[in-house]
Parts: sequence; structure tokens; C-alpha cells
Amino acid sequence: MSEAFHIISDGSCDLPPELAQKKNITVVPFYVSFDDQHYFKENVEIDIRDFYQQMVDKKGVYPKSSMPSIQDYEEAFLPFAKEGLPVVCICITTKFSGSMQSALNARTFVQEKYPDARITVIDATVNTVLQGQYVLEAVSLRDHGVSYEDTIARLEKIKTTGRIFFTVGNMEYLKHGGRIGKVAALAGSVLDIRPVITLKQGEIFPSGADRGRKRTSRKALNLLLEYLQESSLGIESYSIAVGYGYDMEEGTAFRNQALSVLQDKGYHIKEIPIYQIGATIGVHTGPYPLGFGIIEKALPV
Repeated sequence: MSEAFHIISDGSCDLPPELAQKKNITVVPFYVSFDDQHYFKENVEIDIRDFYQQMVDKKGVYPKSSMPSIQDYEEAFLPFAKEGLPVVCICITTKFSGSMQSALNARTFVQEKYPDARITVIDATVNTVLQGQYVLEAVSLRDHGVSYEDTIARLEKIKTTGRIFFTVGNMEYLKHGGRIGKVAALAGSVLDIRPVITLKQGEIFPSGADRGRKRTSRKALNLLLEYLQESSLGIESYSIAVGYGYDMEEGTAFRNQALSVLQDKGYHIKEIPIYQIGATIGVHTGPYPLGFGIIEKALPV
């Protein structure tokens, strides 16, 4: 069956390149720089492992990310405009980046050449692994034959259910980035106090703090449990994933522990996918972000 529309996302979705290719998703990469002069396309000119390794090796160096350009999006949109295939383009929350504005400007230019081109640009209101889950829900709708218009309507409806519950290795990168004032104030400068953070509808909220990695990662798990307990839907109605940074071994252990706890509490869940958090968010969290993304599935179970 030929697809009725094509799905594009910016690189904040953090889907592994092989998975994006398998699911027929076009990813428009962000750029990352360690010196403010040389910018590299993520997963094209620099892979995520190398990015984190440089962060770990170069303590005190704070990399920066840069959004995709208008031209980057134009190049992504044009083949489908020429083909007459509609596009759904999903972008990182506008609270964090101007990526969506680049996409909107590119759409304008493409539609000047191809007035009938149908390109819908969606503010995911989320980022990183949760954005990836959201993109995969769009794929699920497309691959089940849901129409272009109904897919857009359903995506707009479920995005408000998206949450990220996560912690970081230390406060250093959050403070340097200057975006996390509430969280920094909560954790203060007390030795080894680390924040637990919730992201919902494009905003970051402090959700506690504690000493040490085990305690903060357990708090992130407790936030996930609270979310599930407060929901009127069963766990089978949600897409849940774990995101990690530099340390895959820690991420895998965290995922396994979460799976065990959920099963012990009577939740019927057999697997939780695990993805590496990319450079777009890693520049702000440092090399050791760890947490969950959860969003309502687009199709009924």
C-alpha cells in the first residue's frame, strides 16, 4: 500500500536513524557545536555517542545546538510537494526552539512554487524521546490507513497527554543553559542535590530533588506511577519509553527496574523501549539525563 501522506520530524525526536528509515520518516537534523564555529549535523556529521564522549572528555566545555534552517526544511518538503504527497511535519516545542518557525517559513516558500502542496506543521509541545513516541503514533495512524485530516486531528488531541519525568547527573548544565530557573532555585547549591523534572505542554516544572542518582531516578519512576494511577485509561492505552544519555548500561538497568516495578504493581506491560537522548536536549542536561516519556496512543487498543 502506498502511503497517503509522509511524516517529517526535526532531529529532536531522537529516533534511531535505522528506525526512522524503517518507518519511512524523514528527519531534519539539528546542529551541534563545541566551539561556536564548527556546527555538525546530528546523526549525519556527528553521531550521538561521539557527542556524549566529547562532553565527558571535555568537562567545562558547554556545547550548543542550533535549529534546522529554512533551507533544510525546504529540501525536506520539496520532493513531496513535487509528488503531490501531503506532509505532516512534527517539530520540537516552540518554547525550546525556533525549529517550527523554520518549517513554517519553508512551507511558505515551497507553496509559492507548488500552491497545491499540503504541509501541516505541528508543535509537538514536547521534545526528545517523547517527541519520538509522538512521531511513531503518527506513523501508526498513517500505516493503519487513517486519513490525513483525521491524523492531524488525533495528533492534536493526544499531545496534551505527553509527559517527561526525568533527572540529570548534576545541576551544572541546567544552570549554564539558564532555562531552568525554577529547578535551580529548588535544588540550590546543596552538595549532591539533583532535581527531578516534569515536562508537559512545552513547559518544564520542578518535581522534587534528592541526594544521589538512585533516589532521583526512583522519584522519576514514582511520577510515572502517579500519572498512571490518576489516569482513567489503562497502561495499555499509553506509549511509554525510557531515555538515557551517555550511559546505556545505566539506562538499561533503569528500564529493567521500571518494568519489574510496574509488573509487581499489577500493570500488564511486557516491554519498554529504550532510546538515547540526542544532542538537542543533551546540551542542556549534560551527559547523564535519565527518565521516562509517556503519551496516549493514537489508536484505540
